[in-house]
Amino acid sequence: MRYLLLIYSEENRGTPDPAEAEKVMNEYWAYSEAIEKAGVNKGGDALQESATATTVRVREGQRMVTDGPFAETREVLGGYYLIDVPDLDAAIEWAERCPGSKYGSVEVRPIMEFGE
Repeated sequence: MRYLLLIYSEENRGTPDPAEAEKVMNEYWAYSEAIEKAGVNKGGDALQESATATTVRVREGQRMVTDGPFAETREVLGGYYLIDVPDLDAAIEWAERCPGSKYGSVEVRPIMEFGE
């Protein structure tokens, strides 16, 4: 079954400490390598900061485009992994191992499968 691991954290303000940033990135590189070696990685990426987002809505046939994310929240979506594992328990185990679970939260969302 495929699951999306959505990584949320508070958006950084200012310049991060270089040593701390390197530590966190090394944790993510190790995690990415682990899911790749396990054969469950189906994709994933980090996202640029929320200020670069554009939100699109269509109401009564009219397109509305606004800068920034849709919702004002403390935590923002910072990246994701798409994994293919046997069940929810396995997905939760991978979410627990994700560095994002230590610095924010990881939402585990099953992918909706449509008949072919």
